[in-house]
Amino acid sequence: MPIVISPKLVSWASDIEFPTIEQAARIAALPFVEGHVALMPDAHLGLGATVGSVIPTRGAVIPAAVGVDIGCGMVATQTSLTAADLPDTLDTLMPLVEQAIPAGVGKGHDDPAVDAGLAALGQPHTDLSIAQKSTVARQFGTLGSGNHFVEVCLDEQDRVWTVLHSGSRGIGKQLATEHITEAKRLMERSEIVLEDPDLAYLVQGDPEFGAYIADMLWAQSYALGSRARMDQVLSEALFKIVGTGHRIRTINSHHNFTQQEHHHGHDLWITRKGAVKAERGDEGVIPGSMGTSTYIVRGLGNPRAYNSCAHGAGRRMSRKQARRTLTAESLTAAMGSRTWNADRAAALVDEHPQAYKPIDQVMADQKDLVEVQHTLRQIFNYKG
Repeated sequence: MPIVISPKLVSWASDIEFPTIEQAARIAALPFVEGHVALMPDAHLGLGATVGSVIPTRGAVIPAAVGVDIGCGMVATQTSLTAADLPDTLDTLMPLVEQAIPAGVGKGHDDPAVDAGLAALGQPHTDLSIAQKSTVARQFGTLGSGNHFVEVCLDEQDRVWTVLHSGSRGIGKQLATEHITEAKRLMERSEIVLEDPDLAYLVQGDPEFGAYIADMLWAQSYALGSRARMDQVLSEALFKIVGTGHRIRTINSHHNFTQQEHHHGHDLWITRKGAVKAERGDEGVIPGSMGTSTYIVRGLGNPRAYNSCAHGAGRRMSRKQARRTLTAESLTAAMGSRTWNADRAAALVDEHPQAYKPIDQVMADQKDLVEVQHTLRQIFNYKG
């Protein structure tokens, strides 16, 4: 059940730090925020806007609240395979995945022509530089870095699922940064002083607002298609090593986006910063951290949360703090018998399960937001 912190701030998080609440309160105090800001159970400090927050606005949007990874999200596919179909180890899958799904900062396909056509999903972007067009082609269908990952999982009936987390890659970051910078410039020109400069906003009706929405929608489409491409090649690689299998159903959704919705009698822009749309019947994918469970859920359509839910476990340690506090040895122990990038354990310490909130507590906190359909346990993990 939610905790009413103030008339403008409502939280579903049982585990939340005071600086996070302070940050969310700054957002909630903005004059164009209509109603209350909703904090999801995974809420934690972000750049400008709180990660794990749902922000309802009228007549304006905050580009930094959507963030620099526009359209970041999850895709999960249930396959026809069961645990009994799998080999004793998935070690042979790792090199196939590494080759088919490049990962890391700035990484792309060696032959961008392979995916250049698929990158132009929906309306092609007509305003990109030559360098940006190259990035679009090279990075389509690539994972990225940080907390982005590829997994193979088993559900409670030992059915095999593939799960993947990624966003709009370099082009999404470039477009977002351009619009965040433009919003800050407009604040200076209008002599509007904000408590946090990253809360700079764009006003509906202004040309800058329309330009941002167009770029955001394009980047969302790019991210959605890029995840679909990776999901396809992942399942193909899995079926190749098993010798059989087909896809049954797929869930592909964003958790960094804004869109117009009708809530509490008003047409509003609902910005979900690290939050998933969970209208009644909506399917979603909520991952934990490395070594923990992932949940396939169905939305309950809670109006106080603007039909939203958490997008994951949520960090409880910064990356620097995790690297200072945790060890490669304890990460290796936490991963147990799973197939994973064990040779990169030292580089992945900041993704240690202990750096995140317990996903089971996050799910307990949002029983009034979603119902669990399946609980997945990892058997294979490939990190960006």
